[in-house]
Amino acid sequence: MFKDWGDCVKNGAATIGCIPVVFSNFLTALLMFAGLFALSIFIYAGYKYINSAGDPKKLEGARNTLIYGIVGLIVIIFSFFIIRLIATFTGVDCITKFGFNCK
Repeated sequence: MFKDWGDCVKNGAATIGCIPVVFSNFLTALLMFAGLFALSIFIYAGYKYINSAGDPKKLEGARNTLIYGIVGLIVIIFSFFIIRLIATFTGVDCITKFGFNCK
């Protein structure tokens, strides 16, 4: 899941080559956090739905919470898809690898 530091550490110190690894690991952690946050939003929407007691305003609020959670998760997923699409159409594949060795 997370990338190994591997060759970027020399004599126990990080080098400039570690920046792509740090960025990639940060992005992976951020994506995991977004997934956990979306899950908590879905649980909260279910809680609101169960406790609405048939009140139309509370039901609408629970429905909106669920819809906003789904839309947010879709935006996050499609952002990665759009970057991959741009890389494919332009032929610049290095934007998906977070590296400095673009050719």
